[in-house]
Amino acid sequence: MIAVLALSACGTKTKEDIVEDLNAKVTDLKGYKATAKMTLQVGEEPQTYDVDVWHNEPHYYRVHLKNTAKEQSQMILRNDEGVFVLTPALNKSFKFQSEWPDNSSQAYLYQSLVQDILEDPEAKFTETEEHYVFETKTRYKNSQMLPVQEIKFNKKELTPAEVKVMDADRNALVVVEFSKVDLNATFEKDDFDMKKNMTGAQLEVPVNATVGSQEFSVMYPLAEIPATELVEEKEVATANGKRVILTYDGEKPFTLVQEKAQVVPTMTVSTPVKGELVNLGHTMAAVTDNSIKWTHDGVDYTLASSNLTKDEMVMLAQSVQGTMVK
Repeated sequence: MIAVLALSACGTKTKEDIVEDLNAKVTDLKGYKATAKMTLQVGEEPQTYDVDVWHNEPHYYRVHLKNTAKEQSQMILRNDEGVFVLTPALNKSFKFQSEWPDNSSQAYLYQSLVQDILEDPEAKFTETEEHYVFETKTRYKNSQMLPVQEIKFNKKELTPAEVKVMDADRNALVVVEFSKVDLNATFEKDDFDMKKNMTGAQLEVPVNATVGSQEFSVMYPLAEIPATELVEEKEVATANGKRVILTYDGEKPFTLVQEKAQVVPTMTVSTPVKGELVNLGHTMAAVTDNSIKWTHDGVDYTLASSNLTKDEMVMLAQSVQGTMVK
């Protein structure tokens, strides 16, 4: 009986053992492909995206986010030339000089999830019949809004199964459910080429030539800045429709400008973007010291302020999904 107990004790892996195994797994990984479903709970109703992830060593990444209900998609690409954000329906490509994805949490990237665990010495560990479960701090630019996450790994292959990114009240605002992770994926030389990926994405989501003439619903930040409120909403006619300017005043004033995004007739080169690439969950954005810009659902947004911090601008941008005001 004592021998049996000793054997069973030897077979039990500790948190440290699992962390070591995960680190070894991603360190030895040559490349992988993953498919997942991402659900965002920010806003009035959940938004669901299909996510395809490709990674090939040493630093090639391709993340394709598709919202099939709205016929929109976005792709984040990293290759030898830099980091690109592609919006196929608008025929637009933006180029960043960025450390993405190493500089922040990424709920759909295997290496990033393991890095979150490695960088949190206080990470909690539990285990179920099928999964190893970690609870860690996140490394988001605006970690106050999404400070904690729960990561489940399949015991057998140590692949990610589910990620829940939660707010301070432990409400899951981002849920990523992995349906397949192929750790033996192989790639062609041009699989991470920007033009090839743009062309391929446009076969799935064609260029929307009418997007510039369509009306759009004005969106408002659901997050609040203390002692700052909306004081003016102004609509300006433009050659392509309307531009809406929301002015917030108080202790930390800011403006939020919205207008329909314009389709580029022929994409020749990528537009260089000044600023840091940040993940808003539903889209990618470029943030500088005084502004944050992003495109979502065919609308361009610019939030500008001399008083807000980068974290506050990111928090507000993440929350611009409400059609009700005040």
